[in-house]
Amino acid sequence: MTVPLAHDTSPDIERRQIERWRDMSPAEKAAIITGLTRAAREMALAGVRHRHPDATPHEVFLRLGVLLLGKELARKAYPEVAALDLP
Repeated sequence: MTVPLAHDTSPDIERRQIERWRDMSPAEKAAIITGLTRAAREMALAGVRHRHPDATPHEVFLRLGVLLLGKELARKAYPEVAALDLP
């Protein structure tokens, strides 16, 4: 028995979804992944702006860097991260 990808999707719909993924060209798959990546980045930026409404655009960029890279690597890449009030 196959383990379902999602418990809220019927097996028939899931089967058709997988078939569609298999039929997609590499360019179609890349376009979907690119769109999802952009959407995730925009949501992360919105979260930073929500938590830090007075942050400058550069500070928002740095805080996103901390989220994506972690504190240690972000500080190495962007030394001004050290000036941020981070938990």
